[in-house]
Amino acid sequence: MEYIYKTKGTCSSKIKFNIDNDIITDVEFTGGCNGNLQAIAKLIDGLTVDEIERKCSGILCGNKATSCADQLAKAVRCAYKKSNK
Repeated sequence: MEYIYKTKGTCSSKIKFNIDNDIITDVEFTGGCNGNLQAIAKLIDGLTVDEIERKCSGILCGNKATSCADQLAKAVRCAYKKSNK
């Protein structure tokens, strides 16, 4: 199932990805630091929601209260909850 998450507090404006049970694939960020976000997308491709949360949750960007990686962790958990209702 494709899911789109509108980010908050980051340079990227949204994250699009596929979720199948709790496996995340095909991650695409809109906006933000293109090279870094392409790397994040490749590194987490095929990981579970729990694995992504463990690796990405709580990462901050500069003096911001979040980061694109932190927003990804929130996005995948939100998608997982919605897909299991």
